[in-house]
Amino acid sequence: MSGKEGSGGFRKRKHDNFPHGQRKEEKENVNPSSALMTSFKSFQLELDTRHDKYERLVKLSRDITIESKRTIFLLHRFTSAPNGEEILNESEVKLDAVRRKIKQVAQELIGEDMYQFHRAISPGLQEYVEAVSFQYFIKTRSLISVEEINKQLIFTVENREETTNMTSNSHDKQPHTWSLKVTPVDYLLGVADLTGELMRLCISSVGNGDIDTPFELSQFLRQIYDGFTFIGNTGPYEVSKKLYTLKQSLAKVENACYTLKVRGSEIPKHMLADVFSTKTELIDQEEGLS
Repeated sequence: MSGKEGSGGFRKRKHDNFPHGQRKEEKENVNPSSALMTSFKSFQLELDTRHDKYERLVKLSRDITIESKRTIFLLHRFTSAPNGEEILNESEVKLDAVRRKIKQVAQELIGEDMYQFHRAISPGLQEYVEAVSFQYFIKTRSLISVEEINKQLIFTVENREETTNMTSNSHDKQPHTWSLKVTPVDYLLGVADLTGELMRLCISSVGNGDIDTPFELSQFLRQIYDGFTFIGNTGPYEVSKKLYTLKQSLAKVENACYTLKVRGSEIPKHMLADVFSTKTELIDQEEGLS
């Protein structure tokens, strides 16, 4: 055993050689008003402020995610509702509420580098992209662009009280308008999640006797899948992970179209949805075993 080790075999720490009273005296001799302590206190304040802001953004992102999911669930009733226009109007009201939450995020990020807080807000933005693109597809049968999404996220100051509550540098003039831009990665991840909702829309449409929608969705999903394949492994890791799920959704919709084309005349319309659901479960089981 080395002489530097104690009886228990553990190496002594260097400060163990100093008496405890001496260390206490050193702490008492620290000048709290020194330049070094002042710098550390300012660093502590800055880190605490940044951490508090990060936590507020996480909570806002969670609220955005929840409200966006509720909008998606509402839009799935579009195919079975007697008046689809009411569903679209109600979904627009819900999306406006989500944008008010995003507006609070934009206020928190005034004067900040968004990418320092991107991890906190990314889940909510992805879910919002999924919801707004799902509504846009139901309306126009096309894919909304990231530029169109960002146009909806430009906000203005409504009153003086809101202006004074915004977090920004006191030396800077408060802006009358500000925005929060969805990053290309968040847009791609939101569109990838959209394909799962379109697959569910395909199944529900067939159950309601709509035979044309599955073929439209199949062509649309094929175009999205072809676009993602151009990115391949050159894009972010999260995008490449979504590609497998996208391929699954496309396979299920194409299988539904195949069943409609080959056996559509043999199966009663009210039983088509059950047939598709059974086939979808079989596909999931096969992919899980492979």
